[in-house]
Amino acid sequence: MTTAAQPRNNSASLRKALAILQYLGDDTVGEGRTISQISDALDLNKSTVTRLLQPLTETFFVEQVPASGGYRLSWETARLGQAYLAGVRPSQDMHQLLADLSESTAETVHFVRAATPHVVYIDKVDSSHAVRMFSRIGNTQPMYSTSVGKSILAFDTEEALRTVVDAGMPRRTDTTITTEAALREELALIRAQGWAIDNVENEDGIRCVAAPVFDASGGCTHAISVSGPLSRVPMSRVPELSVLVTRTARDISRRMGYVAPEPRSNT
Repeated sequence: MTTAAQPRNNSASLRKALAILQYLGDDTVGEGRTISQISDALDLNKSTVTRLLQPLTETFFVEQVPASGGYRLSWETARLGQAYLAGVRPSQDMHQLLADLSESTAETVHFVRAATPHVVYIDKVDSSHAVRMFSRIGNTQPMYSTSVGKSILAFDTEEALRTVVDAGMPRRTDTTITTEAALREELALIRAQGWAIDNVENEDGIRCVAAPVFDASGGCTHAISVSGPLSRVPMSRVPELSVLVTRTARDISRRMGYVAPEPRSNT
């Protein structure tokens, strides 16, 4: 009886210890959380919290803050995080998320990285339809006329924008943005709403909806998009697609180590 119950007890303790680590990971200020705060937040007895904190402290996953007496994540968690980030390969590790997005939208999904003033396609999942996008991994497209390019550019530096403008903005379709003023206005809208649209700006008959992907540094060097012919991607579908593509972009950003800033308080 005792031997059979032991694995379950160990598993329960491990889950509680992991819950403590996750809770402490939400402390972005670094002041630490007291035993009482941890107990209340996770609905654990203070004695249980104290018992679980001991091995976490001894193995340097958690440390006590001298000033407050609270507990916060320690350097060992940073080492593991760096090891994870060093092994992340965006062009390969995010493919299943792209496949899931393609399945949910029934359209082609692209994953790109910045090569200012262009973007480079690093992964792609084709739609199941007979009529598909003509694009290949390794191809490049201009930033100013693509939803993925504008998604990145909206969160990039002034220098990057200047590089794009200086490279030229020739008209590719009847609706291509061709002036710096119009591009700046578009980028401001993208920053405000969190996603971008290529409204038949890069290729005739094709509409795309994209969202930026952020990395551990908070920078934006990647983006994803959902693309399809106008017959399957009318403007009425854009709200739906924007929700799905931004949701996947957030998932990829988290896997690339991005931590979204906490909303500012109005008080």
